[in-house]
Amino acid sequence: MKFYDPKTVATPGASYHQSVEIPAGARILYISGQVGQRPDGTNATGIEEQSEVVWQNISAILADAGMSIENLIKINSYLVKPDDFAKYGAVRGKFLNGHRPASTSAIVLALANPAWLVEVEAVAAKA
Repeated sequence: MKFYDPKTVATPGASYHQSVEIPAGARILYISGQVGQRPDGTNATGIEEQSEVVWQNISAILADAGMSIENLIKINSYLVKPDDFAKYGAVRGKFLNGHRPASTSAIVLALANPAWLVEVEAVAAKA
């Protein structure tokens, strides 16, 4: 993967790159929106616990596909409370561990289940 952050565009304000180029022939994995729902179907509570479960789910999906966090090229994060962004960001940063895929974050009115506070969809690629 090749990452681009042109000097003619504002420097990212968080841990992400402005764009990512995928090499020809790379495998691409689209990860559906992951929420704070544990494997047993129960919902985690609070933004930190839900964020942990979201990123555990993403990590498990990547591993099942023979990939890892370093293969993430794009993340879309949706939160329902603006005040939760910093707490979510801390958990995300722990899992990304310095990896900086392209990223979009949005505050939304609601998610499909009122108990969910965060949903994250992602794209990964592996040459």
